[in-house]
Amino acid sequence: MLGPVILAASRSDKMRRFISAAPGTKQVVDRFIAGETVDQVVPIVVDAAGKGLEVTLDVVGEDITTPAQAEAARDAYLELIERLKVLELGPRAEMSVKLSMFGQALEGGHELALANVRPVVEAADAIGTTVTLDAEDHTTLDSMFAIHEELRKDFPQTGCVIQSYLFRTEADARRLAAAGSRVRIVKGAYKEPASVAYQDKAEIDKAYVRITRILMEGEGYPMIGSHDPRLIAIAQELGRQAGRKLDEYEFQMLYGIRSDEHVRLAAEGHRMRVYTAYGTDWYGYFMRRLAEKPANLLFFGRSILTKG
Repeated sequence: MLGPVILAASRSDKMRRFISAAPGTKQVVDRFIAGETVDQVVPIVVDAAGKGLEVTLDVVGEDITTPAQAEAARDAYLELIERLKVLELGPRAEMSVKLSMFGQALEGGHELALANVRPVVEAADAIGTTVTLDAEDHTTLDSMFAIHEELRKDFPQTGCVIQSYLFRTEADARRLAAAGSRVRIVKGAYKEPASVAYQDKAEIDKAYVRITRILMEGEGYPMIGSHDPRLIAIAQELGRQAGRKLDEYEFQMLYGIRSDEHVRLAAEGHRMRVYTAYGTDWYGYFMRRLAEKPANLLFFGRSILTKG
């Protein structure tokens, strides 16, 4: 029940100022955010590669209000790709991008976001890796899917994300699986109305399983974004039933959550990718992590009380 409250707080400037100033915030943010700069995140990519893991890197920040900010977001990703190129880490690290960072919500936002994200996708392809377009709230998805389709004409490995709590997603999954694209399935972490999304956790989980089956039985490359042991086990079984080899799909989990499980799945022969966020504009990303799991909120509360 706290989830919608936390998600509402993620849009509040007053709450942003309060939480940013709270004495225990940094301890908890450091759990989910790998650092603020490229220099801080590169060693994490190196360490993950040494453990047999892959990563997807997200430069956090969504509150874009000017075209100049959108261009700065593009340039931050280009800087990251250049560093990965120099260190020859491209094959171990892809990028995840939110089109809101590239100007999607601004005037002429669809064309602006496409223009800004294309150089990032081109640069990623040049170093042997790719980009996945993250899903945001339901009002942005038609634009995201259209940009995904346009990018795949030249860069067919470009991925996208679908969210099991939305009613539309099973139809989206069938279309995307048939197209042979890379698709990450997650539950969803935005506050959505009952008119477009399941509100009950059990219904969201059931939809997650149905959608995972569609992806496993399709022609695409499924990316299973979950920390839930039951859903992970179900995905493994659905992959087996579909005749998929272990390298024909992958698991994805967040940096700082269930790290032992990252290593265990990789040791079993699964492709395991760690979603690794970094940057200074961490607030929106951080609040969605709190909303997703009550234990995260309890951890945050204890940290504030201890520091206070």
